[in-house]
Amino acid sequence: MKILVTDVIAERGLELLRRAGWAVEQVDAKDTDGIQRALAEAAGWLLRSGTKVTAELLDAAPKLKVVGRAGVGVDNIDLDAATRRGVLVLNTPGGNAVSVAEHAFALMLALARKVPAASASVRAGEWRKKEFGGMELKSKTLGLVGLGRIGQEVARRAQAFEMEVVAHDPFVAAPLARDLGVELASLEDVLARADFLSLHVSLNPQTERLLNKERLAQCKRGVRVVNTARGELIDEGALLAALESGQVAAAALDVFPTEPPGASALVQHPNVLGTPHIGGSSTEAQEEVGFRIAEQVRDFLRDGVVRNAVNLPTVSAEEYRRLRPFLELAERLGAFAAQVAGPMSRVHLTYAGAVGEMNTHLLRNAALKGVLSHVLSEPANLVNAAQLAAERGLTIEEAHVRREQGFPNTLGVTLQSGDCQFSVEGTVVHGSALRLLRVDDIEIEAPLEGTLLFTRNRDVPGVIGQIGTVLGSRNINIATFALGRRERSGSMGSVGAGGGAEALAIVRVDGPVPEALLEALRGISAVTFARLVQL
Repeated sequence: MKILVTDVIAERGLELLRRAGWAVEQVDAKDTDGIQRALAEAAGWLLRSGTKVTAELLDAAPKLKVVGRAGVGVDNIDLDAATRRGVLVLNTPGGNAVSVAEHAFALMLALARKVPAASASVRAGEWRKKEFGGMELKSKTLGLVGLGRIGQEVARRAQAFEMEVVAHDPFVAAPLARDLGVELASLEDVLARADFLSLHVSLNPQTERLLNKERLAQCKRGVRVVNTARGELIDEGALLAALESGQVAAAALDVFPTEPPGASALVQHPNVLGTPHIGGSSTEAQEEVGFRIAEQVRDFLRDGVVRNAVNLPTVSAEEYRRLRPFLELAERLGAFAAQVAGPMSRVHLTYAGAVGEMNTHLLRNAALKGVLSHVLSEPANLVNAAQLAAERGLTIEEAHVRREQGFPNTLGVTLQSGDCQFSVEGTVVHGSALRLLRVDDIEIEAPLEGTLLFTRNRDVPGVIGQIGTVLGSRNINIATFALGRRERSGSMGSVGAGGGAEALAIVRVDGPVPEALLEALRGISAVTFARLVQL
């Protein structure tokens, strides 16, 4: 297996991958041709913000399973294209939280005490003490927009400076904020009260140009703005105008919409302090996130463990251990149903018992993977299954049900098209054995593996013998033979005029099954339906 690395990653992280037995190929981020050649064989790709992951590059990576971003931001990665191709994208939130928080505080202190201008004056041989009088942070209000890992680290440091901290983050619980000594408030309230305003939110359509002309006008006059998150959070034209008017006293920017920003009017403003996106660039942070992303990629490729995924729910090692057999169950039930039922417009999933307490998002994707893998020419996996289903207009429904008797922990898949539907239900026994328990409300226990012949027939004497004779005459060995029946016809097939209850048979056989054998089975007068299922 090959791992491509296109930015600087901690050597101990690369050694971790080599110890797993994989080849590590390092290519410069600017060498697009070299990256394309390496991607032809790469299963994993490690990078930082210096590499652009485009749809074109992903198209050149047929074996790629995971992209690992050493850092938080993934705006250099085409997430839609990665998800569409079934490539998992991981990042390392929190790995550089302390580094970014400390840099934010360094910028706040530099603004408060006019450090850059004072240093430049001394370097020029001047001694203008009166011009560089500053302000204390003590008793000032720090407004935080975003109280995630980095925002929390900033808040902790603000307590040491005896600042009052007020924050806006609708996704943070009040008890956590109280423990941090932070008051949660509306965005408007934070803007109106803050002496220093520090941004710590991710970039998305809702946060782009979060600080625009209108919101800057809502700020306390003379506010000092610090941005170590994303440059696109600020409308640069509006910030420049606010600086010119004095509405904003000063700004410290580590990030810009275009990097490098060049000699823009904003960067050149005397009350703007700029740094070249170095908030997370401490030696300790770079080492930590580089090792951590290598570890996450290794654990995913080797064990299937998902941590800090951007386009898939995170799964811990323990959760994955419990979930794994049920993921296989969901996929095989979906595959079984799709091969029997054919085209469908609606997929309904039911979870009973402990199954419903697991990561049902992944179970749903596993079932969809099983369904779609048998109707699409392109590969479906846990990452892209939901998107592929949505693109084809499939309606997905889920329900948690209570099992009164029988196996307590089960998963069901129902495919429906118009008035016709087909349903299967299964479970996991002895920790890993997958069992089919029910087909269209008919109880029938059979293994979910190998080559299976699925038949419906009228339950009249001689059918089982005739099926066995057809198989034996073609030298096909029967591994297992499961039967079930009911007194009413099912949703796919009917009893017919000859009478007899409807019955089902699932025959696991050894070796390939030619189409001629299926035709022979359908030629048995009591058999109303016969289909081959490969699991």
